[in-house]
Formats: sequence, structure tokens, C-alpha cells
Amino acid sequence: MNSSAIVVRTLSDQVFTIVRDRIVTGSLGEDAPIRQDALAAELGGSKIPLREALGRLEQEGLLVSQANRGYSVRPMSADQADEIYALRLAIEPAAAARAAALADDAERAEALAAFHALDKAAHTNLAEVAVCNRAFHVALVRPGGGLLTTQLIERLAFLAERYVIRHLEPAGRDARAHLEHRHLIDAWLARDAVALEALLHRHIEATLHDLHGQFTAA
Repeated sequence: MNSSAIVVRTLSDQVFTIVRDRIVTGSLGEDAPIRQDALAAELGGSKIPLREALGRLEQEGLLVSQANRGYSVRPMSADQADEIYALRLAIEPAAAARAAALADDAERAEALAAFHALDKAAHTNLAEVAVCNRAFHVALVRPGGGLLTTQLIERLAFLAERYVIRHLEPAGRDARAHLEHRHLIDAWLARDAVALEALLHRHIEATLHDLHGQFTAA
């Protein structure tokens, strides 16, 4: 890869992260059009890395594109939440239980560090919470050795980020999430597969139940 291609990719990664954070935190509203000229000027870059980043965000399910209208933010929906969380329930608890049994010392330290990073992020900003929540859940399944399983769970966790932020909006939810994550990491480190699988199932299911209530109220 030549130097100009590396620069474009680096700028594209930066734009991807910036736009993704704005979508996740709601700074870019649902159905909001992406004004490429204004965004390119704001970020001080050319349209080439911007177009590449927007294309990746569309592939990730955060943007939609229409002919002659460009990109806009994909709306959140109860149906999409149902699909994301149903797939997580089908895959993630069993994968985490397997990973807990197989994790070596380095992987156990990594999972614990991910928990502490998530706990710290709760006191900073929403975009960081979303990223750290994804990293924590992926750290619980990665030691299982199933590359495809880990990739699927990471993809689902990425799609769930906006819903995680929505779920944490009501007062007291962050404290409950911290306690649930604490119980998860404790069971995972204890290699208690039965307790871990049950805890993770309840954690995911409770989040979906709360989201249903929020969508209904909205």
C-alpha cells in the first residue's frame, strides 16, 4: 500500500469514528441527512476518505443511502432491537460460558481490564460507554476460540451501541448496569458456566424488555 493510500485510510478511520460517535450519542438525529460538503470542511479533509467512511457506516447498518439523496442516519426501531437482542440471546450466553472455561491468564486479565474500562467510562461520555460496553462483552467470548462466533457477537454489539445508550438514559440504569456487569465478570472469572450463562441471558433480556418500554412510551 502506497503512502497516499495509507493517508486516505487513516483519515477515513478518523472520520468513521467521529461520525459513528455522533450517531451513537444522538448528535446526528435519526433520518438526519449527512451533509458531505459541510462535514468535509469541518473535518478539514477531502471527500475521498469521507465517502469511504460513510460507505463503511452504511455497511455497519448505521447509515442508509438513496439515489440523489445521499446518506442519512438509519432510524432506531423496536423491530431492529428485537432482531439484534434475539441473536445475542441465541449466541452470546453459551459462547461466554465456553470462553470462561478456556480463558488463559492473559485473557482473564484482558476481560477484567475491559470491565474496569467500562466502569470508568460511565463517568465520562456516552460514546466511550458504547465502545467500552462492546469491548467488555466481546472480551467475555473471545477466549472460546471461535473466530466466526466472536465476529458475529462483535458485529451485534456494534449494532447494539445506540440501543445501549438509549437504555441507559433513565435515571438509575447506569448503576444497575454496573452491578450486572460486576456479577458477570465475577462469574466469568470464577469459571461458573451455569451462573454466567443465566446472568448474561437475564442481562440481555432485561435490556430488551426496558427498550420495549421506552419505544412504547415514545
